[in-house]
Amino acid sequence: MSAVSDHALLMDRIYRWQRRFGIYDATRKYYLLGRDPMLADVRPKPGGAVLEIGCGTGRNLVKAAMLYPEARFHGIDISQEMLAAAEKAIEGAGLGDRVRLAKADAAAFDPQSAFGEKGYDRIFISYAVSMIPQWRQVVAEAMTRLVPGGELHIADFGDMRGLPQWFGRAMIRWLGWHHVTPRTDLFTVAAEQGGRSVEKRLHRGFSWIAIIRKD
Repeated sequence: MSAVSDHALLMDRIYRWQRRFGIYDATRKYYLLGRDPMLADVRPKPGGAVLEIGCGTGRNLVKAAMLYPEARFHGIDISQEMLAAAEKAIEGAGLGDRVRLAKADAAAFDPQSAFGEKGYDRIFISYAVSMIPQWRQVVAEAMTRLVPGGELHIADFGDMRGLPQWFGRAMIRWLGWHHVTPRTDLFTVAAEQGGRSVEKRLHRGFSWIAIIRKD
């Protein structure tokens, strides 16, 4: 079995019961604190195309589609369990005509075959790079899918250096139990992508947001 298949099975196993009983969204709102600040910065052009990598339960896609009603949205995830939850959320919000989903590996994603899209004005990744083993490859691949002037927005856990040491150590240990690894070199990797990058440190380093603009 390939590493991609192994990761897909792991994600399905982790989230199968959480998403079916509503545990995922009910709990994540208390610590995925960078999601909404990231979405507020996305600001696609009217008529623009937006992709979420690792769309999970569809929470961010629904919120973004409501924030930016003149854009169209696509979401990909490697977990079929999460895609089932996202599809339900999107249909429940009445956004089925503006938000489309596909199962895909973010490190080898072809938007033309999946959605008939050549490139994106905006791509965002919310708390997924900390769970993707080949996350650097995913970031580099996402940059190739942007049109000139497009932006990649990434929100995830930070290094937590501004927080009490005991809390930071406990949080990192707890995240590890859930197969989450904060990417402390996120800003370095973002700066290496060849575009202009912006670093945002929120909540005393608990949350990080990286924005990379493709020239």
